[in-house]
Amino acid sequence: MSDRAGGPLWQLTLWRYREFLREPEAIFWVFAFPILLALALGIAFKSRAPQALNVAVQLGAGDSALAVDLSTSAGLRVETLDSVEAGRRLRTGRVALIAVPGTTVAFVFDSTRDESRVARLLANDALQVAGGRADPRATRQITVTEPGSRYIDFLIPGLLGLNIMGTGLWSIAFGIVRSRNQRLMKRMLAAPMRKAQFLLAQVFARLAFLAFEVGAVLAFGVVAFGVPIHGSPVVLAALVLVGAMAFAGLGLLVASRAKTLEGVSGLMNVVMVPMWIFSGVFFAWSHFPVSMQPWIRALPLTALNDGLRAVLLDGAGFASVLGAMGIMALWGAASFVTALSIFRWT
Repeated sequence: MSDRAGGPLWQLTLWRYREFLREPEAIFWVFAFPILLALALGIAFKSRAPQALNVAVQLGAGDSALAVDLSTSAGLRVETLDSVEAGRRLRTGRVALIAVPGTTVAFVFDSTRDESRVARLLANDALQVAGGRADPRATRQITVTEPGSRYIDFLIPGLLGLNIMGTGLWSIAFGIVRSRNQRLMKRMLAAPMRKAQFLLAQVFARLAFLAFEVGAVLAFGVVAFGVPIHGSPVVLAALVLVGAMAFAGLGLLVASRAKTLEGVSGLMNVVMVPMWIFSGVFFAWSHFPVSMQPWIRALPLTALNDGLRAVLLDGAGFASVLGAMGIMALWGAASFVTALSIFRWT
């Protein structure tokens, strides 16, 4: 390839770019899927009213009066059941609490479940009020509904990070392994290029769609749900760029030796599934035990999600996200160097 044609790196990047555009499935997963997912979850959580918790009153002397007292709480949905059925529903999570009538009411619940602890507090409060308790101090409730403090505002940055990770891994790893399967790699061995140029071309082609990919999700969140963007677009762009390069490096590493699409799919799941669970996409990673949190914070998707939320919701500047960018840069650099050293063409 001549220099006038742009050199090997430019030609390889252009080839990968055109290959992507010929794949309708890839375009769907990059652009349409995250918007559809955001729409579905946004509808579910945007204006959801507090859900009443199911509570069982065990059959026995005084069960009717106990059920009436508990029903005064708007947060409880009460039904009377025999002990066998009530126990079965508690084990399967269909009720959060069993109230056993008697001179002293007994609450049976799983203390490891948040909804069971809440149900116990609501049930006890309802019984105390029914028994004539008068609160010594008046209180009032203020429900938070302003943009930036809702669950949908927490969710959109997580979905954006999830999409950046998925696209970086799937688009690069699948493209390389498919080319290896179709024996295109063997033909490239005769081309005047270096291995590093081929791998860098995969990364650059991935970055070509980054602005459209991120912009589509953010624009949808802003228009459909009023998700705020408090931070600088420059800081956001830098954070997204480093994150995309980190996951592109991981994609190269996963595909460096895999020979079949089934094999690379399994490797990608090994890489991605832990981050789906631990990295704070749908709920905060702080829910996990303290002993696990240093490891969770070292994951690249955790760093990206935390950085995105800091910029979008808190208006954080470069100084606040440098740590997150450093974690992602280390992952990207280490993955690229390792992939370069173990990559094989066939």
